[in-house]
Amino acid sequence: MVPEDKRNPMLTTTYGTGELIKFALDEGCKKVIMGIGGSATNDGGAGMLQALGFRLLNSRGEDISYGAEGLLELDYVDISGKDPRLDDVEIIVACDVDNVLCGPRGAAYVYGPQKGANEEMLPTLDKALMNFSKIIERTMDKKVANIKGSGAAGGMGAGLMGFLNAELKPGFSVLKEEIGLVEIFERNKLDLVITGEGQIDSQTFHGKVPIEVGKLAKEYSVPVIVFAGNIGKGVEKLYDYGISSIFTIVNGPISLQESMANGPKLLEDAVERFMRAIKTVVVREN
Repeated sequence: MVPEDKRNPMLTTTYGTGELIKFALDEGCKKVIMGIGGSATNDGGAGMLQALGFRLLNSRGEDISYGAEGLLELDYVDISGKDPRLDDVEIIVACDVDNVLCGPRGAAYVYGPQKGANEEMLPTLDKALMNFSKIIERTMDKKVANIKGSGAAGGMGAGLMGFLNAELKPGFSVLKEEIGLVEIFERNKLDLVITGEGQIDSQTFHGKVPIEVGKLAKEYSVPVIVFAGNIGKGVEKLYDYGISSIFTIVNGPISLQESMANGPKLLEDAVERFMRAIKTVVVREN
């Protein structure tokens, strides 16, 4: 949702996420479930921490700037001013990817280009997150850089585990538990499951909702239909995991900007066309 001319992971910040956590604390929440992913940031959650009272300082004792750029000179984290209510809240992180923080499979190299990073910028972004991991270890005595999911949302997984004692769980397992999905399958005779994803591709295999829904539904012999904004490469194997068919919601040769701006209407129209086909088949069978 960030305009193209403002997509610069060296500058974008997770400060707003920290504000959302603070709002939840103001409302008296004692358990916070965070879904991380699809971010425009690469700051490891540094901005989030700044919003919650942590001071991220350089070697001169000055507050670092927002974004990955600031992480390059991060030398010390002062936790004395953090919001004290954080000690009494349980933070569960729903994380759909297993990427680590740094390196070839880290946040910068895998997801940086989606956030506006060019090839020259990627090593710098990776270096910033590597420095952040060292500061986490020095400050909190926690090694998070190689934990699966630490690279999610531009490294926010690492910041959450390192400073907020958050527990990272596969996103689908959190969803399944919170809404009682297994019980729903067991108590009801379901004819069809509909799920969706922005872009369905080979990354869907890494624990994302459609494939996990498909595997669960397959246990109960229920067909699964996926609606997606775009169908990428490598989806053919998904049919072996309980997904019956995949439909794109795009109805013509339109730009990415147009499709994103009109997503709700495109989805509605695509589902209506699908349901009309289903209705036709059902009527004929009866």
